[in-house]
Amino acid sequence: MDTDALRLFVMAADLLNISAAGRQLGLSPAVSGARLAKLEQQVGADLLHRSTRKVSLSLEGEEFLPFAREILAQQDAAFAALGRGNTDPTGTLRFAASSTFAQLYIAPVLPEFLQRYPKINLDLRFSDTQTNLIAGGYDLALRNFAIEDSTMIGRKLSDDKRILCAAPSYLKRNGVPRTPDELDAHQIIAFVNANPRTLKADQKRACVFPPAGNQHRLVCDDGASMRLAAQAGIGIAMSSIWSIHQELQNGSLVRVLPDYEVDDGSAIWLVYPKSNVLTAKVRVFIDFLIEKIGSPPVWER
Repeated sequence: MDTDALRLFVMAADLLNISAAGRQLGLSPAVSGARLAKLEQQVGADLLHRSTRKVSLSLEGEEFLPFAREILAQQDAAFAALGRGNTDPTGTLRFAASSTFAQLYIAPVLPEFLQRYPKINLDLRFSDTQTNLIAGGYDLALRNFAIEDSTMIGRKLSDDKRILCAAPSYLKRNGVPRTPDELDAHQIIAFVNANPRTLKADQKRACVFPPAGNQHRLVCDDGASMRLAAQAGIGIAMSSIWSIHQELQNGSLVRVLPDYEVDDGSAIWLVYPKSNVLTAKVRVFIDFLIEKIGSPPVWER
């Protein structure tokens, strides 16, 4: 298979413009169109929908795109192992992360990364709703949980300590729970579709949060909104220290059941599919995030 045509297809898919992709590769529009047509003939499917106004990926193109990226990554890694090709980190890096974490810690350091590595472009997807790395063609993703997916490889960025918290105004109105059993009578802020987490404390029995049978006062899929809701006094939430450390310091949130912590082995990981080659662009981005955010985590410095 013509890897130059694959590279053209990937760039056209990223830009949604065949002519612009061809220009970046030094090809005329006519040559670009012919190469893509030949590639589509080879794979037996139309990879791109073309019209006079726009270009879009076909269903087959969406399915083929992550494999095309992987073939190119394998080729680049093979050439690098032989001392051939461009040894500088280069190319477009597709990265997915929690929007809440990204807004607080990743977005502020991106200008420095782009300045340090001028040949790398970033394609970012920030959402608290988890994405499928392989189907989405991502090179790397940030995940804050215990890794259970055997198709992923991860490098730990930091621990992810989670606690219960609420606003002083809420506790003044509703009382401070002294035992886990008292959580049943409180308003709960919960993350959508989250599995119940076990909280443990020395010399005390474990409990589950959110408490079973409790009618949640608020359910949402965005960590920042949960933090704001807790500050507004809506109820008790489970939050990561990285998300609320400033609020704990300024007193707008306080710990609830301070002897208890979530005990599920979760951490903040930078993960990529096992099938992917760890390319130079991914390696330097991982190293950069660990330098700027982890070891020790920036919220503990």
